[in-house]
Amino acid sequence: MGAQSPASLLLVSMGLVLLCITSAGVANAQKTWCVAKPSASNQVLLLNLNYACSQVSCAVIQKGGPCYYPDNLVSRAAVAMNLYYAANGRHPWNCYFNNSALVVRSDPSYGSCTYY
Repeated sequence: MGAQSPASLLLVSMGLVLLCITSAGVANAQKTWCVAKPSASNQVLLLNLNYACSQVSCAVIQKGGPCYYPDNLVSRAAVAMNLYYAANGRHPWNCYFNNSALVVRSDPSYGSCTYY
């Protein structure tokens, strides 16, 4: 076998590194959701709910919607916060809500209420 030129070896090496980096990103990709922290106050949750619903459609938490029940502030705020988080690219900074939210890796969906 003939000797490879340094340029071709460099290109092959760079290609392998790029392949490893992009493959690792795909392998480690995991869906996440944004939920309210259990310690969040009702005042903060109400602010979060109002803000999120001013930015995205919160029809799913309205009466008759699949996420209307349970009819409490924590549940409604969590759904609204996740809708905002999902609509804005699922970046950690879109789930901050003044430190009253958490990014989780287990699907919080329940019954007919699907967290997207």
